[in-house]
Amino acid sequence: MKSRVIKLRVGMPFIIVAVLLVAAAALFASGAIPGIAAASSAQRLIPIYNVDCPDKRISVSFDAAWGNEDTQKLIDILEQFDVKATFFVVGQWVDKYPESVQALHDAGHEIMNHSDTHPHMPQLSRQQMLEEINACNRKISAITGEAPSLLRAPYGEYSNALIEVLDSIGMKCIQWDVDSLDWKELPASEISDRVLSRVKPGSIVLFHNAAIHTPEALPTILESLQSDGYEIVPVSRLIYHSGYTIDNNGKQFCVEPQG
Repeated sequence: MKSRVIKLRVGMPFIIVAVLLVAAAALFASGAIPGIAAASSAQRLIPIYNVDCPDKRISVSFDAAWGNEDTQKLIDILEQFDVKATFFVVGQWVDKYPESVQALHDAGHEIMNHSDTHPHMPQLSRQQMLEEINACNRKISAITGEAPSLLRAPYGEYSNALIEVLDSIGMKCIQWDVDSLDWKELPASEISDRVLSRVKPGSIVLFHNAAIHTPEALPTILESLQSDGYEIVPVSRLIYHSGYTIDNNGKQFCVEPQG
């Protein structure tokens, strides 16, 4: 399609200029000018933040990127309440603490991808994103024998390109709708109050494996949630894997019967 050029002449009456400018704006909006339609109609892709859940089910998740002081404590607490959680681990963390990865796997927890080196993923090329994801997947699989199907992007930063790369290899991008803010070293009581006041059916709660007060806050949170009738399941058991839509807030909705 040829570009349409609207020429303005010096001395042209103001009303005519105004009409031409309005016409030009209409051309841009309609996509009659090459390249504009594609840019304006590009769909913004969104990860899964939470799930439209018909019953009181939620997921508890932990990011493991740096320290490892409390991983075994968390395993023991989760076992005490018979809860299986999802741990999103960085490949470099797997390199440093393979015994903890094995312990998490042996305890029945999900071990998912949190990138290999914890970069800002939107700043990478698609090929670099793929290399980060695959490198971490290989390290986890070498220990657990299971390939991760979910990724939580470092810093919670994502882009259309990242989600498309994940789609191409059958993985999903997972965020959260309840942030414990445990990494800010909040007192245990504040962590508990924050989580319990925000959680709802279909929530995905974010913790960190090396936050100072998380082991202290976690028993209160789990006991309260279970007393309130919540079932706590790994993220892969909470989300829909097919026949779904995601709204602008990242809530996943089932649109087809689940078999």
